[in-house]
Amino acid sequence: MATFQYRALGAAGSRMAGQLEAGSRDEALASLRKSGLRPIEVAEQKAGAKERARKGEEKKWRRQVTNFFAELGVLLQAGLPLDRALSIAVDNVEQTGLRARLTDVLASVREGKPLSAALLDQPGLFPGLAPAMTEAGEANGQLGAALARLAQMLEQADEQRRQVSSAMTYPVALTIIATGVVLLMLLFVVPQFEPLFASAPAGSLPATSMAVMNASKFVRSNGLYILGFIAVAVVVARQALARPSSKAWLDRQMLEIPQLGLLLRNIETVRFARSLGALIEGGVPLPAALALARRTVSNRHMNTGIGEVVDLVRQGGGLAAPLAERRILPPLALSFVRTGEETSQLGPMLGRLATVLDRDVKVRLERMIAIATPTIVVSLGVGVAAMVASIMSAILGFNDLAVAQ
Repeated sequence: MATFQYRALGAAGSRMAGQLEAGSRDEALASLRKSGLRPIEVAEQKAGAKERARKGEEKKWRRQVTNFFAELGVLLQAGLPLDRALSIAVDNVEQTGLRARLTDVLASVREGKPLSAALLDQPGLFPGLAPAMTEAGEANGQLGAALARLAQMLEQADEQRRQVSSAMTYPVALTIIATGVVLLMLLFVVPQFEPLFASAPAGSLPATSMAVMNASKFVRSNGLYILGFIAVAVVVARQALARPSSKAWLDRQMLEIPQLGLLLRNIETVRFARSLGALIEGGVPLPAALALARRTVSNRHMNTGIGEVVDLVRQGGGLAAPLAERRILPPLALSFVRTGEETSQLGPMLGRLATVLDRDVKVRLERMIAIATPTIVVSLGVGVAAMVASIMSAILGFNDLAVAQ
């Protein structure tokens, strides 16, 4: 997958800029057109060390960007002019690099540009939904409320990312520790008993003791080959997953895994529903809102299905029916979408759906951690105990032979 920098025209003729990932330039153009944009320029971006460092900084600024929009929304709702509110919000930013980028936004606004256009002039810094929600707020005269809603949505998205990251940290750490302990036993502890067992008559050692000794010898003799095999497997897997078709296949298979698939589907649905609801409530037309909200869905299988729905909605169709046909969202989500369409309250219903599913995601994460943590600990204890027991049984066998003699 390559990263492409683009400039395009939106459905209302507004200028947009940003980045997207695609296998080729033609795929990038097709993706933009499917999203309802008219490409002006699409160029592949070479990610050198400097570019990677810049992207890393932008990720670190995510929290500060959310705070920036929250402060700006409060100041505008308090009645301050846009340039004055922007100046205050920029002065409150502590990071020098981020303040410099936001100062450019302030300068563009003072030159007469709308805030939405000034945000587009800083690709990669702001989430893709920010310019659209800002433009909608400018159109209906509720810019402060639109920015406050945007900040709330970004805060909720950040909170979900923190929950998933925190939930995975402990099981991953336990798995690494367990692997390290087993390797420590095989590489350093078990070999200490080899001289003792070397003189044992053939067939006198228990089968479990022989299995542990052979495993230790295999790991010590072929350790470099094992590491090389793992490295090659990782490289091959990364190259295979770089192809969109392979990534889409893997994403689809992940959704089929019991429990985990439902959790992943709910996480993606929360992002999609929250973004789409906020855009619709902000005044963005449904087809454009769908195309923008689709970018928050990282699962390729679900993303492709939503893209097909976007095309049907542009042709004048509803939203619930095509979503139900593709079975990409959980049944609960379809019920909320259908109710929202029937009552003309699609935006608020999507917001409530995100809240309900977010709560479900928290419960499922806690349940999975509650199961995974003792499972890993018990597995580690059983593995180490089995190794120790196999060695001790061999030593006790020697003692029995000595007593018998």
